[in-house]
Amino acid sequence: MAETPLAPKGPLAARRVLQLPLVDGFLWVVRISAVVVIVVGAYNSLTSGRLSGQQWRDLIVFGIAQGSIYGLIALGYSMVYGVLRFINFAHGEVFMIGAMTGYYVSSALSGTALWRSAPFAGLFVVLLCCMTMSALVALGLERIAYRPLRGKPRLIPFITAIGASFFLQYTVATLFGVDVKAYPAVPVLDGSISVGGFRILRVHLLVIVAAVVMMIALYFYIEKTRAGRAMRAVAEDQETARLMGIDVDRTIARVFAVGGAMAGAAGLLFGLVFQNVNFFSGFLPGIKAFTSAVLGGIGNILGAMVGGLTLGSVESLGPSLVLSGLDIPAAHQLKDVVAFSALVLVLIFRPTGILGERVGGERG
Repeated sequence: MAETPLAPKGPLAARRVLQLPLVDGFLWVVRISAVVVIVVGAYNSLTSGRLSGQQWRDLIVFGIAQGSIYGLIALGYSMVYGVLRFINFAHGEVFMIGAMTGYYVSSALSGTALWRSAPFAGLFVVLLCCMTMSALVALGLERIAYRPLRGKPRLIPFITAIGASFFLQYTVATLFGVDVKAYPAVPVLDGSISVGGFRILRVHLLVIVAAVVMMIALYFYIEKTRAGRAMRAVAEDQETARLMGIDVDRTIARVFAVGGAMAGAAGLLFGLVFQNVNFFSGFLPGIKAFTSAVLGGIGNILGAMVGGLTLGSVESLGPSLVLSGLDIPAAHQLKDVVAFSALVLVLIFRPTGILGERVGGERG
C-alpha cells in the first residue's frame, strides 16, 4: 500500500506559510501604490489645464492609431504561440520587411498616373505587395528555421528565433543600406476631418479603419472557415488533429503566412504614419507588439487586438496624463517606460492578461 506523503512540519512549514502572506502583502502594496500614483497624477493633469480638450482628443486618436498597428503585429505572436507554444522573436523583422517593401513599391508607383488619379487603388496595390512579401518571409522562416526544430526543447527554437531576427535585420541592412527611407507623400491623406467632435488626421483614420477591417476579417477567418477550424484543432492537440486527417505541417505554415501578412499590413500603416523606415524599424515595434500580446493574453486573438489598443493608448496618454501631473521632467521621453510599466501593472493585477491566455479547452 502506497504511503501518503506527509506535509512538512516544523520550521520549514512555518517558513513556507510565512512567505505566502509576505508575497501577497507586497503585491497588494504595489497595487495600491500604483493606483494612488495614477489617480494623483491624472487628477493633477486634468485640473491643471496644461492641455486643451482638443489636445487630449488628439492624444486619444493617435493612441488608437498606434495601438492598431501594435495589434496587427501582435496577432502574429499570438497565433504562433497558440499553435507551437513558442515566441517567434523574428516577427518584428517580418514587420520591418513589410514596411521596407511598402517604401520601395510606393516610391515606384508615386510617379505613375495610378498614384495621382486613384491613390487609394495605388495604396491597395502597395498593401497587397507588403502582405505578400511578409507572408513569404514568414513562410521561409517556418520552413527553414523552425520546422526542423519542431519537437525539440523550447529553448532551441527560442534561440533560433533570436538568431533569425538578427539575420533578417542585417541582411536588409546589407542589401538596402542603413539609411532612413522616407515614404513618398500621399496628398489624399493630408489634412484632417471631424468625426463626432474629434479632429482626426486622415492618415490616422485610414490606419484605424484598415486595422479594424483586417482584425475582423481575421477573426471570422479563424472562427468560421475550414482552414480556421484546422488551425484551432492543431492548437488544441496536434496528434489528435493529425489523426482526424488535418495536414498539421500545412496548417502551421498557414498560421505563419497569415501572421506574416498581418505584420506586412502593419508595416505599410507604420510607414504611412511615421513616414520613414530603416533596417532597425522592426525592433521596438516588435517588442511592443509582443508586450501587447502578453498584455491582452498570449495566444488569444482578441486579446492581441485589445492589448495593442490598450498599449498604444497608454503610451500616448500616459506621459501627459500621469507623469506630467507628478511634475516629472521630460515626461514624453519616458513613453516607453510608461508602456512597459503598464504591462507590469496589468500582470500584477491579472497575471494571464486582460482577456486571459487561451489554453486547453478554451482553444477548441
